[in-house]
Amino acid sequence: MADHPSTRVLPGGHVDDRALEEVVRYTSELIRIDTTNRGQGDGVERPAAEYVAERLTEVGIEPVLLEKAAGRTNVVARLEGTDPGADALLVHGHLDVVPADPAEWSVHPFAGEIRDGVVWGRGAVDMKNADAMVLAVVRAWARAGIRPRRDIVLAFTADEEDTAEYGAGFLVADCPELFEGCTEGISESGAFTFHPGDGKRIYPVAAGERGTAWLRLTARGRAGHGSKVNDANAVSRLSGAVSRIGDHRWPVRLTPTVRAALAGLSEIYGLPVPDLANPDADELARDVDALLDKLGPAASLVAATIRNSTNPTMLSAGYKVNVIPGSATAGVDGRMLPGAEEEFTATLDRLTGPHVDWEFQHREVPLQAPVDSRTFAVLREALEHFDPQAHVVPFCMSGGTDAKQFSRLGITGYGFTPLRLPVEFDYQAMFHGVDERVPVDALHFGTRALDRALLAL
Repeated sequence: MADHPSTRVLPGGHVDDRALEEVVRYTSELIRIDTTNRGQGDGVERPAAEYVAERLTEVGIEPVLLEKAAGRTNVVARLEGTDPGADALLVHGHLDVVPADPAEWSVHPFAGEIRDGVVWGRGAVDMKNADAMVLAVVRAWARAGIRPRRDIVLAFTADEEDTAEYGAGFLVADCPELFEGCTEGISESGAFTFHPGDGKRIYPVAAGERGTAWLRLTARGRAGHGSKVNDANAVSRLSGAVSRIGDHRWPVRLTPTVRAALAGLSEIYGLPVPDLANPDADELARDVDALLDKLGPAASLVAATIRNSTNPTMLSAGYKVNVIPGSATAGVDGRMLPGAEEEFTATLDRLTGPHVDWEFQHREVPLQAPVDSRTFAVLREALEHFDPQAHVVPFCMSGGTDAKQFSRLGITGYGFTPLRLPVEFDYQAMFHGVDERVPVDALHFGTRALDRALLAL
């Protein structure tokens, strides 16, 4: 794309050979620090936080370490920009990882092994690779005496893989002054190469997230003997509600981000774009489903985010086969699109019925960011600069990140962890999967692209 005055980046980059060596080494060394988050407060990020703080301190950046509970450590630092009137930019990544069973892996998940040009281990893509990129970039700036245009606040957080209570949630509630002036944030889960199998390279940049709605259902009834007729059986009531929820087909609800994604993908494939603002819900659903069929594998970038969703995941009832219990419970993983929360709650009231109560066990807001902004244009340009064959599209994440917590401070979030990946690499399967890994070449690409984008922003 042609440079525009508002998105032009200075020629060349500031990532040297040392930075490229550091990003690989830091990814490996961070993986070796086991920061498994088992939920319910069971996790220790402090060793990784101290490692990050030491890397920053070595180049004159002054970090502060903050904890809500012992061991649940966050690192925050501010880089002063050259334009004191500019809004600040937040760059954040989490230090915790989900559990990994070594017996299931080809290499030990916390060995940080580098083999055949690939870094293996838990956190290689989620998201110690991104933490390492940020460290490599800002250290390269410090060595070269480079300052960004705007203040950049760095935040390396705890507890993202659970509720963020000890991480971003704590920082936002107790330390909001650290993020003074921040209006936008850059973090995980976007700008990776998606290979649809036809030779194209699509880079989805995240500009939205569905909201989290983890639900607890409780059915109450009349306890009794298993041999007796019981028309108030809590297990039957619960199973009926769970079945209705699992079978429910949510209507299509397109957010601006998803509309832009569908339009962008249609343009890539030369397909006519249907009326994505059609008020007729049935006709819109048919048009969107037909478009997804034509998009083939690329449809997976949007298919999970055109609707709300509810997936039953847990059931609990009874203690003996011949005893009808007085109550039964279930867990449901729900996700809500921006603007669809009221529809979500009303639908759950209807599907659960009169004998089953439901509540939010954990709830987080949905997000969306403008895709016609200067920021999105800069992120696009950085990818296209280092991969001229890149097709950049916005997308909405089906899950969530710490951007939800930081949105409470008025910070608009984008997902931008750039990685140019080989065709055979299934990036999305790496998240929370077995044999998580990232190519060294992808780390180098990401470090260069992140450097270019952050200096332009």
